[in-house]
Amino acid sequence: MRDEVFKEPVKKQFEFDESVVSVFDDMVNRSVPFYAEVQALVCEYLALSLEQNARVFDLGCSTATTLLKLFSLRNDLDLHGVDSSEPMIKTAKNKALAYGANLSLDVADILKCDFSKSDCVLLNYTLQFIRPIKREEFVAKIFANLNPNGVFVFSEKLVFEDKKLTNEMIKIYENYKSNQGYSKFEISQKRQALENVLIPYTENENKELCLKAGFKSVETIFKWANFTTFVAFK
Repeated sequence: MRDEVFKEPVKKQFEFDESVVSVFDDMVNRSVPFYAEVQALVCEYLALSLEQNARVFDLGCSTATTLLKLFSLRNDLDLHGVDSSEPMIKTAKNKALAYGANLSLDVADILKCDFSKSDCVLLNYTLQFIRPIKREEFVAKIFANLNPNGVFVFSEKLVFEDKKLTNEMIKIYENYKSNQGYSKFEISQKRQALENVLIPYTENENKELCLKAGFKSVETIFKWANFTTFVAFK
């Protein structure tokens, strides 16, 4: 289904309810620059680097797009998806069934769920939705629950340290969404709905979170304007 969620005036803050889930795959592909390419990059990297039968957790897995792509490349992996949205997990399970993919998918709060003894933790544009006061503690939990030599792969929307550059990148991003078929009204409505819900950090702040948690290094493997993908190594 085509994303038309914000054609009407917003009445509440953004949440992953039935109306969003029903159009989520279209929404994310039209709203996140190079989304498919980033998914392919991350999955190909993990397919090359993970050991046999490695345990992977996608926290905030949405409709399981990443896990399904990874399964298509490495069906030996122990793949788990967690999301707090019941409609998301329902859709993810239906997709996994259609693809014949062996995925473990659960509805749970990612801040509280058990993902111990993981070899890889994925967060696709999810950390930005966690309140800043809890973000440092959560990244520390990810580090603690990864096996030795485990990896933490995450993608985020960014702000820049230079405020003028931030505003210019926002305009470029809004032009991108306009070229994807969203009206100026839809763009402004979604921005309003996300205010104080999606709170981005700078690239350096994201890296510092990981280093403070104990990761030995953090690399940027993709960047387009204010969207970035990182790999942190335990």
